[in-house]
Order: sequence, then structure tokens, then C-alpha cells
Amino acid sequence: MESVYLETTFISYLVARPSRDLLVVAHQQATQEWWANRRGEFENCVSQIVIDEVSAGDPAEVQKRLAMIGGLAVLEITEDAESLTEAILAAGILPPHAARDAGHVAVATVHAIDYLLTWNCKHLANAQISRRIAVVCEKLGHRMPIICTPEELMGE
Repeated sequence: MESVYLETTFISYLVARPSRDLLVVAHQQATQEWWANRRGEFENCVSQIVIDEVSAGDPAEVQKRLAMIGGLAVLEITEDAESLTEAILAAGILPPHAARDAGHVAVATVHAIDYLLTWNCKHLANAQISRRIAVVCEKLGHRMPIICTPEELMGE
């Protein structure tokens, strides 16, 4: 069975109140469709980074987000993941304020996860950036997961 790391934006879109922005609504619907129809085909996991991020904000929304990830495997933030995060940031691929984004990639990478599912198209699901991050991962002996949106992982 293939594995998927559910990044924070995926969880947020899954349980958020319907948006007024039509593009966001489409993303929310795609997220809910993936969760309903595809999640059972993967080993789903998160990390402490996701838990920390979904734990911030409005208490009612926090409860909904935590409930969605409650039964999922939590990947350990290893020394290798911390080193890879630092290498990604040191390469200047992501800005310092995006350290958690680098952390998501690093944790998923060192645990050999197949896919990283996200709606963060600025720093993660971005072809130019992910290509550069993959080079850093490969130099350190790792294979980066395929970073994609739920729309890209809908299946055949």
C-alpha cells in the first residue's frame, strides 16, 4: 500500500467552513472527495508539525482538525529530518519563515513516504521549488515524495 503525508493545508481545507472564494470552494470539495473516496487506498500519516499547526487558532476549528487526524500515524521528527530541514533552508530554496514547510518535506522524505498531499502551492506543490528541494534530498541520499494536491491524486 502506498503512503501519503497529509500536510496541514489539506486538513484545514477538509474541515473549514465553506469559503466564498470559488477556487477555495473547489479545493475544499476536491479535498472532501479525496478523503471520502481515496484515503482508504493509502497509509495516511502526519507529523508533530501538522499537529502543532492544526492546534492553533479558533478552538472549535482546532477540535475539528484534531478529530480528523486523531487516528492517523504520527511520523517521528528524527535527527535526519532535522538535518534535511536545515539543508533545504540553507540552500535558500524556501525563506526562513517557511521552515515548517521544509520540515513537512523532510519528515515525509526520511520516512520514505510516497506522496505529500498539500494545498500549499507557494512553497510545496510548486514545480520549480519541489524540483530544487528534490536535488537537496538526493544529495543527502533520500528520495523526496511526490508533492501534489488532492486533485492530482484522485486516481484513474
